[in-house]
Amino acid sequence: MTSEQTVLVTGATGRVGGQVVAQLAGAGDVRIRALSRDPAAASAALGPKAEVVGGDLAIPDTLSAALDGVDAVFLVFPSVAADRAARNLVPTLTARARRIVYLSAHGVPDEPDHRAEPDGGIIGSHAHLEGLIAASAAEYTFLRSSGFAANTLAWAWQIRRSDVLRWFLPDARRALVHEADLAAVALRALTEDGHHRMAYHLTGPEQLTQVEQLAAIGAALGRALRFEEIDSAEAAAELFPGLPVEMVASIITGQAAMVANPEPVTDTVARLTGRPALPFAQWARDHVGDFTEPAR
Repeated sequence: MTSEQTVLVTGATGRVGGQVVAQLAGAGDVRIRALSRDPAAASAALGPKAEVVGGDLAIPDTLSAALDGVDAVFLVFPSVAADRAARNLVPTLTARARRIVYLSAHGVPDEPDHRAEPDGGIIGSHAHLEGLIAASAAEYTFLRSSGFAANTLAWAWQIRRSDVLRWFLPDARRALVHEADLAAVALRALTEDGHHRMAYHLTGPEQLTQVEQLAAIGAALGRALRFEEIDSAEAAAELFPGLPVEMVASIITGQAAMVANPEPVTDTVARLTGRPALPFAQWARDHVGDFTEPAR
């Protein structure tokens, strides 16, 4: 793509989207626009790094101003919750922006059918979006992430008050990826040519059990943390209040599969960025405050 391009970042105040904004700001020659349902709060959070425009992905008719003059979109979709809007949202985006970089998930079929309806689960939601984007975007790239390292922040409320974590499936083994690595690949896909029709499987550099993840967080905090196993039924009842039943089931089923079949490790981050993927221990050190400070 040429210089002087405009990139729209959705989810710009989230962990991955926030990293995308920060890294685009450091790259130069890019006008950054951030989409937010709360422009005032987003402007306060992002400062001068991005022009903030109001709009809601679940209501595509609100996106006209945000898409004006946009060359590329970094898309973080509210999976499952906004699935009903997807068939209107995607054509709205692809009609105005030439390039779509979509934050998806590992496990989506290689060629998802754009005619298929989502099934209420997370992977089904991502597959639905991928199919729609592939059917209508002039250029697209899918970032099929392994588990986010930031998903372990679901433990933070327990770790703030105790050295014991009550959780399920201690032997589930994952290759968790730092949000900074996801953003580094997104930066290239948004601003460079050569990534069209690519589906990148992005992981961290190592497989760690949930017990080992907890130990890394403990080491960053200077505390000895202990994993207390609970069964899946207890987990569904205690740990995911308010989430749809289908989503909870897909989370637990997906974690259970990683006991016998651990999440694989790829070299994609290193190959695309020219540096090794960041280890989970680094992510834990970067997020000490999230495990010690009161929840915002």
